[in-house]
Amino acid sequence: MQIRARRAVEDLLGGEYRSIFKGSGIAFEEVREYQVGDDVRAIDWNVTARMGHPFIKRYIEERELTVVLLIDVSASQDFSTAGALKREVLGEIAALLAFCTVASNDKVGLIRYSDRVEKFLPPRKGTRHALRLIRDVLVSEAEHPGTALGAALDYLNRVLRRRAIVFLFSDFLDEGFERAFRRTAGRHDLVAVSITDPCELTLPDAGLLMLEDAETGTQSLIDSSDPAVRAAYDETMQKRREDLRRLARSSRVDLVEVSTDGKHLDALTHFFRLRQRRLGRS
Repeated sequence: MQIRARRAVEDLLGGEYRSIFKGSGIAFEEVREYQVGDDVRAIDWNVTARMGHPFIKRYIEERELTVVLLIDVSASQDFSTAGALKREVLGEIAALLAFCTVASNDKVGLIRYSDRVEKFLPPRKGTRHALRLIRDVLVSEAEHPGTALGAALDYLNRVLRRRAIVFLFSDFLDEGFERAFRRTAGRHDLVAVSITDPCELTLPDAGLLMLEDAETGTQSLIDSSDPAVRAAYDETMQKRREDLRRLARSSRVDLVEVSTDGKHLDALTHFFRLRQRRLGRS
């Protein structure tokens, strides 16, 4: 995993990680004499009055970033019909992002959540810390099957005092998290990473099927050969996706949609490059 992630950092993303995310603020650097072309809004009037000619204050951006990976470990993550499980796909993306932070000497932290917060690793620097984080994502078993996105976001906002870059990983098969989502987007640079399996989006024509909710254990017998049943299912899932997209747009949150079909790193790279172009235009 470390080799694959490092290769992706070097070959796919290059310097884009550093260019598309901003530091947490600005820090004072110096006071110097005004020069032609300087922004007059930066004039320090107190120093100017004492010295008798214009001086300005200079600031530099604080480049150290804090990245937090907020990862859904509920039972619905142990599903796939296309290859890797959802949790394995999210684990690989998390590893890639963790090594991006290591390569840039930034801090990375982890919150694993189901229907409650199961683990919190405070943000720190270093390869050793990143490897511990990745091991926790890939190996640790969830203690509870459910999902409570809102509670996880509220916990994040309590423990993180300063602005951070937050990657929220989930299949978003939950309800009632919208207010916490918007609140988090207002405090942090929030990026939502939505994972789906192709079979979740379109119900196959396979006759009678017994479906079981992985988180509640509820079972339902459906006739997937009925076109009306398949149409109703597809409509429900499409509405869920559109609702998430609208929530992300209205909250000014970047949404990265990935699948278990094996193209998840391509989707992440596409997001990085789109965001870089958007920032270049702004």
